[in-house]
Amino acid sequence: MLNTELLNPASTAQLERAGELLQQGKLVAVPTETVYGLAADATNPDAVSAIFTAKGRPADHPLIVHLHDISALTHWAQHIPPSAYVLAEAFWPGPLTLLLQKADHVSPVVTGGLDSIGLRVPAHPVLLELLTRFKLAVAAPSANPYKKLSPTSAQQVMATMAGKVDAVLDGGDCEFGLESTIVSLLGDRVEVLRAGPIGVAALEQVLGFAVHQPKKHQVKVSGNVLAHYQPNTPLYCLTFSALSQYLDGTQQKVAVLHITPLATPRPHALPQQVSFQMPSDPVAYGRALYRVMYEADALGVDTILLELPGTDPQWSAVQDRLARASSDPTNIVGMLSSST
Repeated sequence: MLNTELLNPASTAQLERAGELLQQGKLVAVPTETVYGLAADATNPDAVSAIFTAKGRPADHPLIVHLHDISALTHWAQHIPPSAYVLAEAFWPGPLTLLLQKADHVSPVVTGGLDSIGLRVPAHPVLLELLTRFKLAVAAPSANPYKKLSPTSAQQVMATMAGKVDAVLDGGDCEFGLESTIVSLLGDRVEVLRAGPIGVAALEQVLGFAVHQPKKHQVKVSGNVLAHYQPNTPLYCLTFSALSQYLDGTQQKVAVLHITPLATPRPHALPQQVSFQMPSDPVAYGRALYRVMYEADALGVDTILLELPGTDPQWSAVQDRLARASSDPTNIVGMLSSST
């Protein structure tokens, strides 16, 4: 078991320690504006392989490479279409990953054996300084065990990955709290393959033409598995009416994540029912989601219940994460009839 160092980037020596560890082929959890990433030098296949071992992640599940600047794009990708530069100029640094054809020299370890590669320039000032100072490119999936909740603070990383990684660079809480938008530029049309902080409307405004977002697809990209982002406690997503009905009929210890205010006082509420008021704004909701799930997971309750949020496009990233985090992702309201 590794002795995981917790590094403070306010100290130049500790920031440089993180860079030195990465150059030595070690694993360092780093802050991004989306979630914390488990970083390894993307030019070192052995270091990248260690990411899969630490996370328990399948080796055919591709990773996203984080660059220090748009100028590094041509080192990692080839046959880059003009639309890639338009999007990069508009949204980098930022939570947008571009899926492009990989350069011939890029190790298949990074891409999960695929000919494509996901690339982005992160906006978090600590990570960007680290990458720029050491001229690094890092492969960095979320710094959590595979399929579990993505961490949005250094403390969450330490709780689940201490002993498996060499260091955690503490850059505070993440700004967005949800993983980056993944946009494919491989085919004849531009497609969003993972919803994220940058939506279709923003992409279309910059590009000047239609961007497609299939409801389902089979392209191998980070996060595209049916069950993902899951707390240890069973999570079920319900309409507010179904959630209220369930609460009035259950004797379980329950954590409730809701947008609509619960009736106060509720005549049948039990002491073991703990509620979390969630933001009604989709950006603020996304920022809070994993953090609140962590808090609810730590309570030792039997079940986490979550009120389904809005269904319009601005909620698409949240809806995607909830569908994958649910213990019943094919029917996220199906537990009511069997549990009340």
